[in-house]
Amino acid sequence: MSEIATGTTSLLRASLSRTGKWAASFAFISGAVGDVLNPLGPFAAYIALVAAVAAVIIAVAMVLRLVLAAKAMPALIFATSAAAIAGGVYGIQQETNSQNGVIANLVPAVAELQQSLGIVSQKVAKIEQTVTETQKTVEEVKKSTDTVAKTAQEIASAQEQQTAQGAETQKAVEAVKQTTDTLAAGQQQQQAQAEKLQATTEQIAASIDTIAKGFAQLSAQGGAIADPKRPDEFYHNARVYELAGDMLNARRSYLAFAGFDVDAIDPYTRFATLLRVQDGKAGAREVFGTLAEKAKAPSIKLVHLLQFDDAQRLDRLNAFIAANPDYAPAYFLLAQEFSEDRLGSQTLADKRSEAQALSKFVSYEKDGGLLKYFVDQTQLADWLDRSRSRLTALGDVLDPSRFVPTLTPMRSNAGWSMTISLPEPATAISWRLGDSGPFTDTGVMAMNDQRTGKPMPNPSFELPDSTAATTIAIKYLDVRGRETGPFDIRFDPNGALQQENKQILDQFWTSWIAFDSGGSRGLVYFTQMLSYRCAIKEVHYSLNGTALDKEIKMPPCDAKDPYAVPSDYQPYFKVKDDVKSMAVQVTYTDGTKSPVREYKRQ
Repeated sequence: MSEIATGTTSLLRASLSRTGKWAASFAFISGAVGDVLNPLGPFAAYIALVAAVAAVIIAVAMVLRLVLAAKAMPALIFATSAAAIAGGVYGIQQETNSQNGVIANLVPAVAELQQSLGIVSQKVAKIEQTVTETQKTVEEVKKSTDTVAKTAQEIASAQEQQTAQGAETQKAVEAVKQTTDTLAAGQQQQQAQAEKLQATTEQIAASIDTIAKGFAQLSAQGGAIADPKRPDEFYHNARVYELAGDMLNARRSYLAFAGFDVDAIDPYTRFATLLRVQDGKAGAREVFGTLAEKAKAPSIKLVHLLQFDDAQRLDRLNAFIAANPDYAPAYFLLAQEFSEDRLGSQTLADKRSEAQALSKFVSYEKDGGLLKYFVDQTQLADWLDRSRSRLTALGDVLDPSRFVPTLTPMRSNAGWSMTISLPEPATAISWRLGDSGPFTDTGVMAMNDQRTGKPMPNPSFELPDSTAATTIAIKYLDVRGRETGPFDIRFDPNGALQQENKQILDQFWTSWIAFDSGGSRGLVYFTQMLSYRCAIKEVHYSLNGTALDKEIKMPPCDAKDPYAVPSDYQPYFKVKDDVKSMAVQVTYTDGTKSPVREYKRQ
């Protein structure tokens, strides 16, 4: 037993003298590297764990005589040293709560190295990613440990190459450091790119202003630029070539400008005009379709959708505005869809849509809100002038109260005749009594409306005399077949009868009084006032003067038969021969009074 112990001791001393120095050195380096990399994960603990497992496996293999002790002893020394040093480092880290490592806390230069290499990072996402990768590494280490247990014989035979492997391990450490440097450089590059992107975003508005100023200066100089490089130079050349009739070079210059993806509306609208002249609308749509697929500028996509036809173009334009509600030039272009130039003739709905879009466009002029969309400021000035001029011509079209249909009731002994007056030509009219129920079409007349080229809708309908106060709804189809309304109009039979009678009395006042009518000398007739008495509250008169000291008593209004004269009422009175004139004033049921009317006796 003593001999075995003596042999083991001798073997241990020999191994220590042969491999102890480099094993301890490598173990110390592993512990230091694990400590420095501690912000990314507990590498010291991982090294200690792996080394301890390896030491146990080697020791078991030696006891079971699976490997020669002389060959396995250096490996056991190495594994034990690494486990001890790494375990000690991890223990000190836990005791001192050193998140950045013991060495970093003791040596500020190491902490600065960690910071410069990007090992210490405040980005939680990077830390989480590192932890995930570390977990994967642990799993791989466990798999490797299992492999070591199965191949103990191979480990023993490999001890002879440990010196060479030590050198390779040193290279691996250097490779890890190089990888760490690469990661740090990548982080710095990403940060630089983020800062560059932010700076670019802040300069977007300023870039249009710079291009616009450059274009203005070039326009003042005149002539094409021989070797254009900037977007303002390409746009300037495009305009020069276009004016000179050189459409090929103009087209090339416009395409070069589009390659800069500048978000300005006027260069692309001009380019689209040139393309439509040369290639037709289909060709312009194809070219801008290709540009829109690659471009980010909304202006290119906006001009592209303008190359579609009619309803499809309007639908796409509305969709663009819904997605970009503050893109000011779109509202001017939307107004053109409803303009008289585009449609030939406008309905009220067209005028309102045009006025709304133009008002929205002009509202962005405040504080220079439109300048950022135009390279050529003269184009912006033209759009604004056209917008203001058109809004003046449209007037108060946006005031809905000015364009409500009117309903004129006329009472006869048979009932009511309702006449509708519309603010614009219509192709059909319908009405409804009350707040619910179906609408009734008024039908058409036996003539065409020259304004629409279609049969003229009947503008009237009949109601019975028993109709009570209610609401009448009116709606119609305009010349484009779009439904307008319904408009609710209040109908009061009594008020309508009084208003109608008053209008007739005011219009035909010369017939209020008739002297000596029908050869009856000395009789004064007031039959007309009697017929329309539903609008009259009082009638005062005087003879041979204007004192109005007498009154004609009228019978009550009969709403069921308003124009009939009661059989027991006398519609005249007798005057003396010396009466030469008569003055009359009517007080209406609404409280107003007529002028004093004077009638001469013949």
